[in-house]
Amino acid sequence: MIAPRAPLYLSHAPTPRVQDFALLSSLEAGIRGILLSVMPLVIYRAFGDAALVSGIYFTVGILSLICGMMVPFLTRFIARRWMFTLAGVLYLCGMALALTGVPHLKAAALMVNAVGTVTFSICLNAYVLDYIARSDLGRNESTRMVYSGASWTIGPVAGVWLLNWWAPAPFIVAAFFAVALIAVFWRLRLGNGKQISRARGPAPNPLAYLGRFLRQPRLVAGWLFAVIRSCGWWVYVVYLPIFAIQSGLGESIGGIALSLTNALLFVTPLMLRLVQRLSVRVAVRGTFALAGGLFITAWLLAPLPWLVVGTLMAASVALIMLDVCGSLPFLMAVKPSERTEMAAVYSSFRDVSGILTPGAAWLVLLVSPVAGVFAACGAGMWLAWAIAGRLHPRLGVPRGAVAQ
Repeated sequence: MIAPRAPLYLSHAPTPRVQDFALLSSLEAGIRGILLSVMPLVIYRAFGDAALVSGIYFTVGILSLICGMMVPFLTRFIARRWMFTLAGVLYLCGMALALTGVPHLKAAALMVNAVGTVTFSICLNAYVLDYIARSDLGRNESTRMVYSGASWTIGPVAGVWLLNWWAPAPFIVAAFFAVALIAVFWRLRLGNGKQISRARGPAPNPLAYLGRFLRQPRLVAGWLFAVIRSCGWWVYVVYLPIFAIQSGLGESIGGIALSLTNALLFVTPLMLRLVQRLSVRVAVRGTFALAGGLFITAWLLAPLPWLVVGTLMAASVALIMLDVCGSLPFLMAVKPSERTEMAAVYSSFRDVSGILTPGAAWLVLLVSPVAGVFAACGAGMWLAWAIAGRLHPRLGVPRGAVAQ
């Protein structure tokens, strides 16, 4: 009797699941989580000036945005699977630059890692829009956060500890995650996604799909929510540690605060249930209002640094809630024919926030201490609250349910 053989996938692998994309996100979170608290400290130690650090992040944001806008153009010639692999390779190059110990090469490492992040984000979002049904996008976001929870919880505090133990250690650990990311991606056999083929005509100008984006108000609003939410995280990740150091609280406070905050990623499925009960509009609007109030409160409490840290940690809970629901207005509005292009536009939120935040911080620091950055961030959150008032009341509400 002939023994049964394992099935051969003659044309393609099984359809990817939510858990597959969550696994990829968790491995990439291992890279960024371990470096989240490390890079601001490394750059600040190398240059020793908060305004100069803002300038470096501002420059990195501009260059990363330009590179991100070119990704859809490049995918006309380079298959998406190779672009995804390139993201992992860029992370490895960033680790190598950081290990040199040269201050300017450390800044270059920040740049290379940023390009790796935006390339990964564009490719992953395009795969998600290919394979995940519109009704499952919320579940995809919450599952991704649960899978990434350990990396974001342990990574920031572990990164600072490793940095103080042996400076190259966090970069070596991050490099191992980058290798695992590439290996798992190829093991999942995602290929080039759906409806992807070689260009038969001239590659489109990257500015062409920006015009289509700007003509769709729902996409513009969803993108603005992502930008402002990301600005909040930039302030929390970069300027809270600097505030703590300048206030005499030590270098470890930023990493500890990040780790404690990110432990809440494990309860994001409960947050998603709340979003489903309230509607996307109510959840987004209410959370932006709360976050804005807490950031401004942190500014008012500046003479009491421990209270500032506690207030900003409370604000970060609102930011996690926005991670759950803030991307849904955009993702629910994307047309199937524009997946790759609009994934690139959406992914630019990280780079735009990386330009706006240090740029605004640089201006604020000309006339105010670091705490003034918290007030500017709070004002941006309240601007998002106003914009969210234009969302459709039934966005994200299951059929048959009553919108609030």
